[in-house]
Amino acid sequence: MKISYLVSAALLAATVMPAAAAEISDGKVKIGILNDQSGVYADFGGKWSVEAAKMAVEDFGGKVQGAPVEIVSADHQNKPDIASNIARQWYDTEQVDSIMELTTSS
Repeated sequence: MKISYLVSAALLAATVMPAAAAEISDGKVKIGILNDQSGVYADFGGKWSVEAAKMAVEDFGGKVQGAPVEIVSADHQNKPDIASNIARQWYDTEQVDSIMELTTSS
């Protein structure tokens, strides 16, 4: 009984997983680096974190599944309202696929 349950679960997972795979919709992968670049937490990441992300993209060939990778960045000034407005703008209008480098909870 346990084996048939495991086989059924594995088959279900195998059919559902391809549907959950991410797709590149606009022909490029856009990663946003949103961090404190001018305030008290700038030393933990700041502009150097943006440069590190750009170097990592370059080191890995600058492409994911044939699509170019673009890094964008912004300073949230350690203020939650500014951070959420930037994130909303990036997701809604600038087609940013992922936001990274949130050093603080704001």
